[in-house]
Amino acid sequence: MIKKKVLITGGAGFVGSHLCERLLKKGYFVYCLDNLVTGKLQNINHLIKQPNFELIQKNINEPINLKVEEIYNLASPASPKHYQLDPVETVKTNVQGVLNLLELSKRYNSKILQASTSEIYGDPLEHPQNETYWGNVNPIGPRSCYDEGKRCAETLFFDFHRQHKLRIKVMRIFNTYGPRMNLDDGRVVSNFIIQAINNENITIYGDGTHTRSFCFVDDLINGMISFFDCDDNFTGPVNVGNPEEYSILELARKIIDLTNSKSKIVFLKLPDDDPKKRKPNISLAKAKFNWEPTTNLESGLIKTIQYFSKILK
Repeated sequence: MIKKKVLITGGAGFVGSHLCERLLKKGYFVYCLDNLVTGKLQNINHLIKQPNFELIQKNINEPINLKVEEIYNLASPASPKHYQLDPVETVKTNVQGVLNLLELSKRYNSKILQASTSEIYGDPLEHPQNETYWGNVNPIGPRSCYDEGKRCAETLFFDFHRQHKLRIKVMRIFNTYGPRMNLDDGRVVSNFIIQAINNENITIYGDGTHTRSFCFVDDLINGMISFFDCDDNFTGPVNVGNPEEYSILELARKIIDLTNSKSKIVFLKLPDDDPKKRKPNISLAKAKFNWEPTTNLESGLIKTIQYFSKILK
């Protein structure tokens, strides 16, 4: 039996490695393409010897020619700390890199998914965020390389869909956490867990009242695959995230409690353009492909803390 071939760009990353694992279990042949700038070999070491898995170390900004039936594009630094290291490269990845993948999709009539982001809503004036909301984004700020890069990627996806009849899926991912997050990605969950395990001060930027919604990675992967496999006529964009909203201060206290940490909480200046509120309306995902998250924050944090405790040892 001929196996379906799928290309996962950014496949050695935090989310990408979980997607590779899941599609291998479904019997796919998985090409994992990653330049290993933020992706890690340790995330996919357990997959490399599998006969249906192939790692391609490459940047999506270079032309790609690979005959596959499906493409999942997860290639882009996703944390401010990483995407701000080389903002020009971040924009190129989300414009030139996306163009390369769309041309590949066009060449072989491959169905293609864009892992977009809640950051396209910017610092939202609408709460919770619906897919019909156009956002409140600073086009020239320190986060713009990512926010506007992802917005442009969505534009390209829909223009290729209209102009070339590509089968596209555009998924807006809200804050996701879980095992295989990078130790140095600067995201709030990994920062707090590492600081708590080490009994260091937990640093909150701002006064702790700004909010986020945290989706466990297994739930996200369920949503991503369900969306990809649903009716081709539903292109999205669609929000995938956990609608349970927590303040950053609540998150810090919960992590201190779960780790039995002696850490104290300290407050620092909030970075420019940092969103004050973030919560997805997921009614469209529920209606179109019957998805909603099933992992509560405490359960997901316990699994994530266990992962980081093992890594830090």
